Formats: sequence, C-alpha cells, structure tokens
Amino acid sequence: MTGWRIREFHRDDLDGILHLWEHATDSPIEPVYGLSEVLASCEKDDALVAVHGEEVVGAVVGRAAHNQGWIVFLATTPEWRGRGIGTALLAALEKKMEPHGLGKLSALVPEAEETRVDAFRRQGFDLRQHLRYYERRIPVQREELSSLAELGGRILPRDLWEGVAGMRREKEILEQRLVMPLSEPDLAERFGVVPPRAVVLFGPPGTGKTTFAKAIASRLEWSFVEVFPSRLAADPGGLAGALRETFTKIAELEHAVVFIDEVEEIAAQRSGEPPSPLQGVTNELLKIIPAFREQPGRLLVCATNFIRALDSAFLRHGRFDYVIPIGLPDETARTAIWQRYVPETVADEVDLDVLVERTAGFSPADIEFAARSASQRAFEAALSGGTDGASERPGPTTSDYLEAIAGTRTTVSPETTAAFLEDIEALARV
Repeated sequence: MTGWRIREFHRDDLDGILHLWEHATDSPIEPVYGLSEVLASCEKDDALVAVHGEEVVGAVVGRAAHNQGWIVFLATTPEWRGRGIGTALLAALEKKMEPHGLGKLSALVPEAEETRVDAFRRQGFDLRQHLRYYERRIPVQREELSSLAELGGRILPRDLWEGVAGMRREKEILEQRLVMPLSEPDLAERFGVVPPRAVVLFGPPGTGKTTFAKAIASRLEWSFVEVFPSRLAADPGGLAGALRETFTKIAELEHAVVFIDEVEEIAAQRSGEPPSPLQGVTNELLKIIPAFREQPGRLLVCATNFIRALDSAFLRHGRFDYVIPIGLPDETARTAIWQRYVPETVADEVDLDVLVERTAGFSPADIEFAARSASQRAFEAALSGGTDGASERPGPTTSDYLEAIAGTRTTVSPETTAAFLEDIEALARV
C-alpha cells in the first residue's frame, strides 16, 4: 500500500507546486526551468500531482514541442522521497502525453542534482550529455496509434516484469529465451541466436500465463495486442477471414507482442469428415503463423490450459520456437505473492510462513482471492465494531488469512497437476 495516489493537476494545487519548488531550490544549483515557466506549463500543458490525502507530495509537468516532449518539472517532498513517486509520476505523464504522438521524451537535469536521477533511469531514460540530458524514445509513434487502437491494442506500463512476484525459474527462462534475443538482436546475431517469433505457454488455469505475456510486452516496450477468437467469430466474414484480417493489420505495427489465450479453441485436433468450420479456422491459423514469423519485431504468444487438445501440426518445430510450461508457484513465489497483498500496516504481525505453507497447491489467482477475501472480511468486522473499533484495528490478522485460505476452493486439482507434469515430459520445449 503506497499511501499516495496520482491525479490530474488542479488550480488549487498551485500552493503545493510552490511548496515543492521551494524544496527544489534548496540546492545551490537552480532548476533548469524557472518558476514562471513551471507555473505556466501547469496551466496550459500536461501536469500531474501525487497526493497523500489532500497534501501534494510530488508533481511532474511536461510540455510537447512537435514530436518531442520535455520534462519541465519533477519534484517530491523530502519526506516522501525514495518511495517510487518520481518513477510513477514519469510513467503517468508519458501515458497522459500519448495523444501528442511524441517520438521521444526528454529531460534536462542540473549536473549537481542527484534526487531525481534514479527516477529517470528506472523509467527508461538514457543519459546523453554531461549536463544530464535524459532522453527516452517513445515505443509507439503517432502513425501507429490509429492501427493499434483499431486492433484494441495498448502500450502497457513498463514495470509489469518487475511486478511478477516470484516464479523465478519461469522468469529466467522467458528472460533468456525470449526477452534478451529480441531486445538485443545485434548481440544475438553475433552469437548465431535467432530471436524467437512464436511461443506457446501451457499450464493449469490461473497460473499466470496472461500475466507473463503482458510482462514480456512490458519488458520489451512493445505494443500488446490480444486476439479474442470469440469476438472475431461475430465478424460477417467469418472467424477465419476475421483472423486473417487481424493479422494483416498487425503487420502495420513496428513492434508487437500478439497474445491468443485459450488457443485450443481455434487450434484443436482436426478430425472427422467432412471438415468442420472450426477445422477451416485451424487451417487458416496454420497458414498465418509462417507468414507472421517472417516479420521481425513481432512475437506471437499462445496460451492454453489444455495442451493435449492442440492439433499436432500446430506445435511442430518451425511454427513455435518454444513450448514453455507455467506451473503453480513454488514456496519462494508464494512468499512474494503474499508480500504483495498483505498491507504494510500489518506486515510485521502476520505470520507469512504459515500462509505460504497453507497455500501449497494454490495458483497465483487463488492466493489473490484468499488475500482479498481476508481483507474484505477484516474490513467488515472493523466497521461492525463501530468507528472506534475500526480505528483500533490496524488490518487483517493471520487468523483472517487462514480463515480465507480454508474457504478458498483451489483452481487446480491434484489430477490436473499430475497431468501437467506428464505434459511437461511429453511436450515442453525450452
């Protein structure tokens, strides 16, 4: 729990901006932009503030000039520094400035200024000159935005990869096999490594396959386009035609991670005479994949809960580079997941080891459900005790969590887990 939130700048925030400016000018080196420029940009350009309650504890101001954006002001009050506010403000500003169609986002920071350097670096800015000229290239250019919007695609926050709790082995495989060859193509070519073009993620329901697909796009800073066969089926031209048209539009994007969840719906084993309409869709997808593989800067990620249901031709070498299992979280991963959901106010009082032990066999989605159930029950209990009771109770207890765990029906049965282990032996390709 952060204790702060980001919102749009209001005129009532001017006093807060002045307060931040006073702290910024405590340094012997004056900020690059003057106060009048900062206040003017607050009014007419793009400005966001971080607030704790109604107090302004941070702010960022940006200005667009042709296809380049400039960070005019970024500051956090001293007592709130080191909590990720600066990085979050930069990410929110980049999102707010998307309609300008910027090619890059830049910042000038005085040579002696140290307080905001980490925020820029965490948000992907590169140091260009001794003046500390920070520049960040915007992943999606203006001409791509309309195509991306038509496809229902989006640019995801760039911190999703770090946000995947635990799952260390899976992250290492995805990092080494997918992310690095795609993000460092010149180095990969030097070593004879061919960047992947298509992969399959398989595993029981709720284990985080969709989360990993989004995290890969976030890590690469590529557009994320999810293809929903159920929506394409409503197209007048039929599912096969809509699928072909969708991938034609995807070819207009410079970089993209294309995600198809529950791919077994359109790539199931073909059988029977005469061929069913679904077999035609499978045939179309099998034709699309080789053409997709010829286009650099793209990655197709297909996910399935039932890999045995996929057509044997679908998984063969030459179509998919890797077939990667995504299983239930181990003890380390469960610990990281619980740490994400237990509020800071009670983190020292809750017995995390017990929660980790009791949730063996839980998927990440199961743990999230149990954590949120415990928080809701504790919240309701505090309210039922009246205002005084609510203020005295800091948050959920270990008992609250254990009660929620006991009442959670796990997604993955022992039989499903055993079948998954068999599928790893028979079908995984990492």
